[in-house]
Amino acid sequence: MLKIGLFGVGHLGEIHLKCIHNIAELTLVGFYDPDEERSKEVTTKYGTPRFTSPEVLMDAVDIVDIVSPTTTHFQLAKLALKKNKHLFIEKPVAHTEAEAAVLLTTARKTNVKVQIGHVERFNPAFLTLKDMVLSPMFIEGHRLATFNPRGTDVSVILDLMIHDIDIILSVVDSPVKQINASGVAVVSNTLDIANVRIEFKNGCVANLTASRISLKKMRKLRFFQKDAYISLDFLDKEAQIVRLYDKETVDISPDFPVFELETDQGTKLIHVEMPDIAEVNAIQSELEALVLSIQKDQPTRVSLYDGYRALKIAHQIMADIDARKIIPGGHV
Repeated sequence: MLKIGLFGVGHLGEIHLKCIHNIAELTLVGFYDPDEERSKEVTTKYGTPRFTSPEVLMDAVDIVDIVSPTTTHFQLAKLALKKNKHLFIEKPVAHTEAEAAVLLTTARKTNVKVQIGHVERFNPAFLTLKDMVLSPMFIEGHRLATFNPRGTDVSVILDLMIHDIDIILSVVDSPVKQINASGVAVVSNTLDIANVRIEFKNGCVANLTASRISLKKMRKLRFFQKDAYISLDFLDKEAQIVRLYDKETVDISPDFPVFELETDQGTKLIHVEMPDIAEVNAIQSELEALVLSIQKDQPTRVSLYDGYRALKIAHQIMADIDARKIIPGGHV
């Protein structure tokens, strides 16, 4: 049995608390949160002990689960690593690239497991592609949300777009070549809507849009590659896979319906697949994955380096947007 301590019991922290109770291999020792009113509410509702010192809670557990505001991630994670505690850190891994780099260096001196909460890696729609060879040359993504004051302490890029940044970095096996981005702070003091074009050295291009001031919610990614188109709906947990085959290579049957497409290379066959997708609690799955990596001494599914890499690209996007800002008078 592994003992775990929860740091932060806001909206997402409460979800983590519930998931921890559902994992047989974990015992929740307690939580730390400086918010007195919220802490009393959680203690009353769940009976979970509250610790008033992060150090004391860390000393009492094997795993530190950080679900506090992004600006607090670095200090808590650094303390946990110095105490040789296994770590789960909600995305983004830290507030700045420099902070993430320090955590990466510190973690390399330990033998602990660190997993970053890029939860879309555990979305059942994305998991349907685990056995498929992905080599996209164009990716289009839209992650739209209605406005919620919670989370506006960071830009929409760190709040929402970073999910898609992590996904495409896990799929595209090539360094980033160039970034061109634009964005606007509309109702908060940080970017509320942004668009970026990411070009990779292998020729792949990703066009991502993120907004937290939309009238509807959307979380979609589309991959285009040679002879295939894949559409993922992270919100409704659906996937559509469209493949193009040479006519001579496919045995047509009721179990493999196709329709013909005339091209300049002859008749092709198109097969549309809508995979069955099981119900999955993605947050619970990522916590279970950390437990498994500890028990079997295996690499974590979403490593600290993965979190650092996604954060680095996110900050490059924000820097590009900042460089394009126009000041009154029309001058950059």
